[in-house]
Amino acid sequence: MSLFSPGSRRGAQTLERAAVRGRSLWDDARRRLWRNKAAATGMAVLALLALAAAIGPYLSPYAYDEVRKTDVWMAPLSGGHLLGTDALGRDLLARLLVGLRVSLAIGLVATAVSLVIGVTWGATAGFVGGRTDETMMRIVDVLYSLPFIFFVILLMVTFGSSLVLMFVAIGAVEWLTMSRIVRGQTLALKQKEFVEAARAAGLTDSGIIRRHIVPNLLGPVVVYVTLTIPAVILAESFLSFLGLGVQPPMASLGGLIADGAQQMELAPWLLIFPSAAMIVTLLSFNFIGDGLRDAIDPKDR
Repeated sequence: MSLFSPGSRRGAQTLERAAVRGRSLWDDARRRLWRNKAAATGMAVLALLALAAAIGPYLSPYAYDEVRKTDVWMAPLSGGHLLGTDALGRDLLARLLVGLRVSLAIGLVATAVSLVIGVTWGATAGFVGGRTDETMMRIVDVLYSLPFIFFVILLMVTFGSSLVLMFVAIGAVEWLTMSRIVRGQTLALKQKEFVEAARAAGLTDSGIIRRHIVPNLLGPVVVYVTLTIPAVILAESFLSFLGLGVQPPMASLGGLIADGAQQMELAPWLLIFPSAAMIVTLLSFNFIGDGLRDAIDPKDR
């Protein structure tokens, strides 16, 4: 059969239509995301930072809390210390890797806490509606009026500083915006035909929320998560800067920046390197969030 025969042309058109039909929103979003150079660079840099935080402390010749009185305030690239040492002779690179690990862990875990609370609260309020929605969202409004960082500080002062409490405290106040986003999306989704079909099939409200509403919220939720993580890292850094966050000898990026600010005249590298790590981490998350927002936007399809 000739390549230009009617049968071959019909076959090619059928394959093309099948390919178009098989290309989902997530396929298009992934393709657009990888074409976004800023987002792709952010993902690559963030992957390198996460890898360094995960395995770097095990490869370092120094422990992050190892005190060496003979190596006090050594400049970078001297005495076997790539990034120098602090006032106690502790290797800055080892402490920076551990601090990056702690900050990323706090950002991820606290965001996961806020994600669970915010999605559950917002989806329930938006789907049930009526007085339930009114009451739940008024609670959100009241909590919004409170200065959340002072609420976190109050929890830390009352119950003491610990990583677990910090995870819960920051996550418990970062869910408010998430709940509003999810509620707005749910109000639009519950009018769709597939929700009516699920209700006609006898599915309960909780089942509809779990199996139909929440999966269709993944787009805006994923975008907001990538923007919440840097906000959580900044909140932890602020607490550590005030001395209420991660306690010595454990390190976090905020704690290292606070220590470096106190010694910047004698040892400026103690401030420069942790600040640079913080800036690169936050920029990576922001680039990824912007790229995801543009990739998932249905107006660009």
